[in-house]
Amino acid sequence: MSVKAFNATKSEKVFDIANFILMAMILTVTLYPFLNVLAISLNDSTDTVRGGIYLWPREFTLENYKTIFQYDGLIQGTKISFARTIIGTFLGLLSSSMLAYTLSRPDFKIKKFVSTFLALTMYFSGGLIPGYILMKDLHLIGTFWIYILPMMVSAFNVFVIRSFIDGLPYALQESAKLDGANDLTIYYKVILPLCKPVLATIALFLAVGQWNAWFDTYLYNNSKPELTTLQYELMKVLQSTQQGGSNVNVNDMAQQMAQVSPESIRMAITIVVTLPILVVYPFLQKYFVGGMTLGAVKA
Repeated sequence: MSVKAFNATKSEKVFDIANFILMAMILTVTLYPFLNVLAISLNDSTDTVRGGIYLWPREFTLENYKTIFQYDGLIQGTKISFARTIIGTFLGLLSSSMLAYTLSRPDFKIKKFVSTFLALTMYFSGGLIPGYILMKDLHLIGTFWIYILPMMVSAFNVFVIRSFIDGLPYALQESAKLDGANDLTIYYKVILPLCKPVLATIALFLAVGQWNAWFDTYLYNNSKPELTTLQYELMKVLQSTQQGGSNVNVNDMAQQMAQVSPESIRMAITIVVTLPILVVYPFLQKYFVGGMTLGAVKA
């Protein structure tokens, strides 16, 4: 008996060691690229040209960040990115949750038709050119709302939230109705407080999508410097530095940053673009697994 117990304990120890090694390898592979970018961004730009920067800077400096924040496009892009992320996440969450609540109601007569229509949008789209023509006809091109309105409703988000609501006892809504609550009161007072896990998960999806978006800026607002976004500015920086900084029409940072190596520019602005969403993620991560599991789309 004691021998079996000893063998079981030994096996558990071997498993724990192997599991620890595997997790350490995954952690290293995951964190190393980010730490390497951070180290290069904090290293002296002239020293960076020598190479050999891995996990920590060889000659620490903040000059790279001071230099990129002298660029007006970066400041304006930060303002617009924060604005579209906050407004887009709020309105997207509100519209998706309201539609999901409507589709979850058994007394909604055309729920099957609307659900089928939404599902089709996940597999078919009009394409880039018809989409551009639609945005032009709606007079959204050259406006801030081009970032918000087209992304307000996502079929995937609606189905995830609706499935979560379907798992809630319908008796809660019936009892609220008996107490005289209307549909808006039930949605606001009963449904939303119970949907915090799935709402936090969808909010994370929306926020990351809005923050990382740049193609809509390139497509619709590239001639509007006041409507530029941080990711679009990053794209221009990467494009300019990869071309050696010779094309000042693509990005006037080439003149302002003549004394900074292109690699330092890329790494510093990459950290600036990435850091805000990394700060938000830990606050929503605790809801992520529960929200996706409980709100998974049912067959």
